[in-house]
Amino acid sequence: MTDTDCGGMVLPDVVLSAASDVLVALEAARLRVVTAESCTGGLVAGALTHQAGSSAAVSGGFVTYSNAMKQTCLGVPEAMLVQWGAVSEAVALAMAFGALQAADDADVSVAITGIAGPDGGSAEKPVGLVWFAVMRRGREARAERRMFAGGRIAVRAQAVGHALGMVLGEV
Repeated sequence: MTDTDCGGMVLPDVVLSAASDVLVALEAARLRVVTAESCTGGLVAGALTHQAGSSAAVSGGFVTYSNAMKQTCLGVPEAMLVQWGAVSEAVALAMAFGALQAADDADVSVAITGIAGPDGGSAEKPVGLVWFAVMRRGREARAERRMFAGGRIAVRAQAVGHALGMVLGEV
């Protein structure tokens, strides 16, 4: 097995293969995706756009690492961030909704917010905790919580793979 460098982060071939599968499914269904990423820093969009011809199914992506960017770019309410924190179901859902609202040409959005580590975790929200949300236009959004093991690189790679699977589930 070989890995591919994706903007300073090595993504396993299995993740890039999943991205290819997602693109094929999106294109066959004539759908486009937009990403809203925090802890993955654009790696989902990077995995998707690593594939030739991805412009047929990828609208674009938002890297909203800070709370200010989540508010400005995606319309996540400050009160929500204060009440639940950035790493929460509510914020993941708001990110997915905001991305879809901002990208008129997208049909599906996926959002990721989590704690990749090695620092930043707490007893309540440990390193490896990631919230995901996916939304297809005209349907109800859904969120999922996952705990990933390993260091920062492993958590981020697993999060990318999970996000791709969620998008595939909406096609």
